[in-house]
Amino acid sequence: MKKIIFATNNQNKVEEIRSIIEDFFEVISLKEAGINIDIPEPHATLEENASEKSKTIHAVTGENCFSEDTGLEVEALNGEPGVKSARYAGEGKSANDNLQKLLHALKGAENRKARFRTVISLIINNSEELFEGICEGEITEVAKGHLGFGYDSIFIPDGANKTFAEMVLAEKNQYSHRKKATMKLASFLSTVGKNSCI
Repeated sequence: MKKIIFATNNQNKVEEIRSIIEDFFEVISLKEAGINIDIPEPHATLEENASEKSKTIHAVTGENCFSEDTGLEVEALNGEPGVKSARYAGEGKSANDNLQKLLHALKGAENRKARFRTVISLIINNSEELFEGICEGEITEVAKGHLGFGYDSIFIPDGANKTFAEMVLAEKNQYSHRKKATMKLASFLSTVGKNSCI
């Protein structure tokens, strides 16, 4: 099976993407590739942060690789937390603190529309390709469920009646922003031939 490096230290994201493309590619995490670095995310857009991560790992390994950056964009908060989703409550990256800050910011708000947006940056044959996936939904008033990670327990995707954190992975993937972006990645890789992966 073809292999490709996923430039992340987030094991939850590794498992999600593996579940989507495991029939086509063997996804290798940074840890499995023997790479022990924490890549900064200093930029103002998901696209720039995704590019930063994939280009960093490509520079280190010389291999084809991909990365992703995901943000939760809340309409009533003018798109926040967006690119700062992982650090919304501070640099400590506490998922619970981020979640509680968001619920507090929306307290009493009637408009709870939001969307998850994922951008994947693929570096292949020394050039970059970008893929986007979006999941529209709304923010709940209280956290529900214990599965998933990040903001999953307060996000209900359009067409569902429960949060991502109340869904097993196969169910989440029916709606997932990350799956939509990853399927575009897989489709592209399937067209570029044997030289597409490490």
